[in-house]
Amino acid sequence: MSVSTPESAAHERRALGVVLSALLIDTMGFGIIMPVMPDLIVRLTGQPLAMAARYSGWLMGVFAAMQFLFGPVMGGLGDRFGRRPVILFSMLAFGLDYLVMGFAPTFWWLFVSRAVAGVAGAIYVPATAYIADITPPERRAQNFGLIGAAFGLGFVIGPALGGLLVSIGPRAPFIAAALLALLNAGVGASSLPESLPPDRRRAFTLRRANPFGTFASIFRHRGALALFAAWFLWMLSHQVYPATWPFFAKLKFGWSDGAIGFSLAYVGLIMALAQVLVVRRLIPLIGERKATLSGLMAGLVGFAGNALVPLGWMVYPVMTVAAFQGLVFPSLNAVLSKAVAANEQGELQGGVSSLQSVASIVSPPLMSNTLSWFTREGAPLRFPGAAFVLAALLTSASMLILVTLAGAAFAQPARPATPVD
Repeated sequence: MSVSTPESAAHERRALGVVLSALLIDTMGFGIIMPVMPDLIVRLTGQPLAMAARYSGWLMGVFAAMQFLFGPVMGGLGDRFGRRPVILFSMLAFGLDYLVMGFAPTFWWLFVSRAVAGVAGAIYVPATAYIADITPPERRAQNFGLIGAAFGLGFVIGPALGGLLVSIGPRAPFIAAALLALLNAGVGASSLPESLPPDRRRAFTLRRANPFGTFASIFRHRGALALFAAWFLWMLSHQVYPATWPFFAKLKFGWSDGAIGFSLAYVGLIMALAQVLVVRRLIPLIGERKATLSGLMAGLVGFAGNALVPLGWMVYPVMTVAAFQGLVFPSLNAVLSKAVAANEQGELQGGVSSLQSVASIVSPPLMSNTLSWFTREGAPLRFPGAAFVLAALLTSASMLILVTLAGAAFAQPARPATPVD
């Protein structure tokens, strides 16, 4: 266990603040465009809303496919050259991506744009490794929880701002998102310190940086298969929100873009409050195993509730309970971070990102096609909540794996660094 001094704690707080600010601005950019994506796809494809949901799923899938292939590369490059250049590259790439999306003349431009953005990778991989670098193992779960708070706050500001900007014009949210991402890159270039000293870096090889090689290195650790299986099922289920929510809200409740933006802002607010006020305090009290299972149960309530409530206002108390699903990420990620050596955190987070990307490849088309199937013209049973029922079943399977197969993984201590290659 590392010893924290006042100087090291102050450095940790400063560096953590910078990287969390970067995550916040990155999430705001995504949140700004999310409420208007259904209208953009309908306009570019000429398809009705229920069919446009399918296009949205495939659009998310191509981004995830590229991220699956290149996520470990980004993590490995961070282990070799440091986190800072990788984070800055991701910021810049996403700014350019939003510009292309905003001015796309056809739907196929969106596919190209999303593919390039997937190659660059989201900021999540190097940012999570950055936090692991600067945080002692005993505090990683709490600091990983702040990532959820940053995402939540970004979704408070971003969707609300997107709902307002759409009144200016359909391209305005995308331009705003691009400007935020590029501003993020500029601020990061001037104020983000490097977290990985040269003596802790390792050689970069494609063998270890490809997604399958990363999985192979992680799976040799005790309990990893069960943990990763549970994580994968959870990520499959959790993708139902970005894959279907704007379409679901329009098809089931007839909500406007502004109402969708408000609902996403509310979700972001309660997620941020849950992370700051509850999650960081609760995990040390009840332990990572109970925290994970509690978060999964909250998610299960959210999925079932959204599927079954008959009126739009009822989703708000459901979403309030579901906010505590934020316990899952920091708890499971803390357990996984202890399973690898201190100088392999970038590789681990690349592997986690690849696993998430596989779920993001499979789940959006699965969830959006489920929504489309049960809401299309001529559907034998009109049930907009069908995708959320599917998510609830996947979450139940994840809980079953954790209860029966993954107990030993929650008790393992953190591993020291291995010799540098």
